[in-house]
Amino acid sequence: MTLLYIVRHAHAGEHGDPRFADDSLRPLTSKGRKQFGRVVNALINNGVEPSIVATSPLVRCRQTADMLVEALDPAPGLIELESLAPGSDLDKLIAWSNARAVEQLAWVGHAPDVDKLTTQLVGMRAGAVSISKGSVVAIQFDGPVAIGQGELVWFVTPKLFKR
Repeated sequence: MTLLYIVRHAHAGEHGDPRFADDSLRPLTSKGRKQFGRVVNALINNGVEPSIVATSPLVRCRQTADMLVEALDPAPGLIELESLAPGSDLDKLIAWSNARAVEQLAWVGHAPDVDKLTTQLVGMRAGAVSISKGSVVAIQFDGPVAIGQGELVWFVTPKLFKR
């Protein structure tokens, strides 16, 4: 059995912010860090323990992944994958994940890619899932990670932990 967590990066401000001419460098906002920190605490309290976390190389995803990795003990491995950059490559992600042979792993990526990855993995119609910033879905596979073979077991958003 494999549990795959798909994470959309936390709030990083608005696309087109003139302070970041290169959008790949747009960092998380303090709001994003605060909200995702609450999500991470809830995940850890409920047994989320990925052995490895893969992230898009863009700053906002890397910072989101760093928050998850730094909160876990022991800290899982962390790797940047171009296949999680905008326009993600599901086939490469599946091959990479199955080569790891771990019980729990996480992918940190972007919208609309995380929506598409989720629906393809669980065999839902396109557009059936909309993952908000800082949200996490858990998909369980009885065998290897494969298109249409996953079961969506839970979905958490930062709004669940609003204070």
